[in-house]
Amino acid sequence: MNAEEIKKRAEAYIRQEKDADFRSEVEELLKKGDMNELTERFYQSLEFGTGGLRGIIGGGTNRMNTLMIHKATQGLANYCIKAMSDKAAKGELKAAIAYDSRRYSDVFAEAAACIFAANGFTVYLFTGLRPTPELSYIVRKYGCTTGVVVTASHNPPQYNGYKAYWSDGAQVTPPHDKGIIEEVNKVEAIRMISKDEAVKQGKIILVDSEVDEKYWTMCKNQLFRPALIKEKAKEVRVVYTPLHGTGAMHVEKVLGDLGLTVITVPEQRSPDGNFPTVEKPNPEEAPALKMAIELAKKEKADAVMATDPDADRFGSAVPDSDGNWVLINGNQMGVLLADYIIVSRKELNKMPQNPALIRSIVTSPMVDYIAKANGVHVDECLTGFKWIASVMNGYDEKKNYNYIFGFEESYGYNVETEVRDKDGVSAAAMCAEMTLYWRSQGKSLLERLEELYKTYGYFEDRSISKTFLGASGGETMKKIMAKLRADGLKMLGGKKVVKIRDIGESVAYNPENPNAREKLSFPSSNVLQFFLEDGTIVSARPSGTEPKIKFYINAVILNAPSLDEAKKTAQALCAAIEKEIQAVLDAA
Repeated sequence: MNAEEIKKRAEAYIRQEKDADFRSEVEELLKKGDMNELTERFYQSLEFGTGGLRGIIGGGTNRMNTLMIHKATQGLANYCIKAMSDKAAKGELKAAIAYDSRRYSDVFAEAAACIFAANGFTVYLFTGLRPTPELSYIVRKYGCTTGVVVTASHNPPQYNGYKAYWSDGAQVTPPHDKGIIEEVNKVEAIRMISKDEAVKQGKIILVDSEVDEKYWTMCKNQLFRPALIKEKAKEVRVVYTPLHGTGAMHVEKVLGDLGLTVITVPEQRSPDGNFPTVEKPNPEEAPALKMAIELAKKEKADAVMATDPDADRFGSAVPDSDGNWVLINGNQMGVLLADYIIVSRKELNKMPQNPALIRSIVTSPMVDYIAKANGVHVDECLTGFKWIASVMNGYDEKKNYNYIFGFEESYGYNVETEVRDKDGVSAAAMCAEMTLYWRSQGKSLLERLEELYKTYGYFEDRSISKTFLGASGGETMKKIMAKLRADGLKMLGGKKVVKIRDIGESVAYNPENPNAREKLSFPSSNVLQFFLEDGTIVSARPSGTEPKIKFYINAVILNAPSLDEAKKTAQALCAAIEKEIQAVLDAA
């Protein structure tokens, strides 16, 4: 795209953008003749992808702004009207809208509500910021056609996003995702009325505590041992951080109702889209929990808990036997929760027939070993919680399995069926009960994890990622994946690759016999997985929400002479594989 085309796109944007601040940003760039920045903002349009929009806030077609929100919402409304024409004709279409603490989240949410209202929807709009899982909950509870949450989850402060949900309470999946994208791309006119007029007409209904209270009750109803909690709750002190997001009201309320002492990091309690105390508001990364751990040491707390800005992710840290604070990673917490849910259901005779749990393909396979030993079925799915929800929905339709738990390595857990997304609030409650339970058995969470390693084998998980920004970044990532797909990897860390699973091509094969191919049932996605002879799995995929490529190592060490030996072997294997992956990234 040449300079003249970029300028034309910028001028067209100025004519269409209603927000004066976003408009003036682009006007100023044109005045200065800053072609580098103009090119970055206009070389493409921010794509309404399979989950919605996500991008840097600012003026431009490749940025998050009111114009992009208007087009996305009008396209989503148009699709709903066509897909549910009978309901549309009767005026029965409904939408729910929530938003987090990021900059412009409230503005974008209100704009979406006013567009849905002008298109004949009854809109449930939260009066203040709310977590993503509560949006999923209200969509199901109120029988909504669709839902939107304005959030960029754990991304840095310059980002915002727009996630679209279907009537099942899950983010949109095929065929709806493609249909919505087509409608968004066709939008020429936006129908919109003012918020005051929509409220007056009853088209926008403002909601808050009447939904909150039902959601809190639902979270508490997932727990197994109310009597134990009542008896032991005062023994545990929790330091919590919402990382300037939506979680404080909900986590404090739910854990407080259980009787736990919750000390919230004061500097991080108030919502603030600039996230002033952290570089990234991501509970997956140790620096984000630094202030919470410092406060936990001072308060002599038993656990640290954290949620990301939209409170769908949950992170935790606990002290070891020497008093050093240890972060529990996403795979470890998923394994601990799966184990606790299975133990509890069996002990209390609450295990349903044909129980099943679901994990993403890049999540540790350790849970498979635990499930198999306990007669629990495991399903794999693509990365992203919408795919876990899709499998859950399949269980509902086919009546073949009963869901008991789902998780992915990126700190996403779901312990309930009332929400079809990851839920950091209910995960915090379940983690609190789990902590009390193992404490009553004379064990810490770390000690229980060690027991599981001794029973099922040692599993170590690493991830490597590299960011590729701008127009050239996307092309570089495509080339890396194309080269891996074409050349394959025959060895990794000194171990033979015995199977390659190419999700993009929907096939699996042994690299020594590449013509003998097994068809896969996963939806197509740009993911490559390399299965090693010892059970270790290495996966590669470009991120769907950030400009980076990710590699995942799931090392498996079975039948080692001791746990210490298993850990040493796993660390050496992971280090060797990391070195080889880094060489691939450096060569790009």
